[in-house]
Amino acid sequence: MKALITGITGMVGSHLADYLLAHTDWDIYGLCRWRSPLDNVQHLLSRVNARDRVFFVQGDLRDYISLQQAVHVAKPDYVFHLAAQSYPLTSFTAPIDTLDTNINGTERLLEALRHCPGIDPVIHVCASSEVFGRVAREKLPINEECSFHPASPYAISKVGTDLLGRFHAEAYGQKVMTTRMFTHTGPRRGDVFAESTFAKQIAMIEVGQIEPVIQVGNLDSLRTWADVRDAVRAYYLLVTVNPTPGAYYNIGGAYSCSVRDMLQFLLSLSPRQAEIKIVTDPARLRPIDADLQVPDTSKFRAHTGWQPEISFEQTMRDLLAYWRDRVRAGGQFLTR
Repeated sequence: MKALITGITGMVGSHLADYLLAHTDWDIYGLCRWRSPLDNVQHLLSRVNARDRVFFVQGDLRDYISLQQAVHVAKPDYVFHLAAQSYPLTSFTAPIDTLDTNINGTERLLEALRHCPGIDPVIHVCASSEVFGRVAREKLPINEECSFHPASPYAISKVGTDLLGRFHAEAYGQKVMTTRMFTHTGPRRGDVFAESTFAKQIAMIEVGQIEPVIQVGNLDSLRTWADVRDAVRAYYLLVTVNPTPGAYYNIGGAYSCSVRDMLQFLLSLSPRQAEIKIVTDPARLRPIDADLQVPDTSKFRAHTGWQPEISFEQTMRDLLAYWRDRVRAGGQFLTR
């Protein structure tokens, strides 16, 4: 069996590769751009060099020919479409790039898969809980039938991604399923996301790289937190437990708290907690925000038996440990 992971160099893609290597005998083909940072897959490079179950194929969601070639090389049995412009705040300054990469890029990939002879893969299209956007409190927890009210160009792009996946299942008979994953984090999380930039800033403060000030955005947003390692296990179950073309699922953790409470927990892990000040940076605030993100995941749990296993506290400890390791190894980082 062969799996194609778009976005293998990202947090989720790299953890998914780790999971599949440990729990299957599949060969893994990772779609990467020639300029993709390889930090998250450093531990896999020796296997790539030795052609030991891990293969990188070059491609870009904005280039259909490259996708055709990548699909032809991989000829996958399973596809995990994770690649995206995934930063909501960035999408406000780069909306066209976000829409093209995420909507048109998904369409290009699905068409490349549809027209590749000799394959009929099970395809996971990763949308986002951001499609629900601004949800009234009385609609919590958010189930799959909640109306879309996207609150960023990124969220709009993921509405398109979600609908394209279902369209291809219904119109062309492709085995496509879509997921709306709620907040998930852990080691390798990009530093543009709130919990990861907080952990990074704490690690930088602890070694004296920056003053004991943490720059923050909106701390009042309510989130349900999941660990990335639970998320990739869910994605494996999605494509292997009675995969249902056209199905769509909410996936997320079991612990909810505000971004403020999450920050306070991270601070509680630092010996310098008492001297650290919190300062709001207006540049970190979105024009509008999806501020209530609490999922109803009963549909996916009933279908697959999946349950989150890693606690919020362990996830945050591991995230902070990840950044401490990187900073103490001599890395220099932006305070973004």
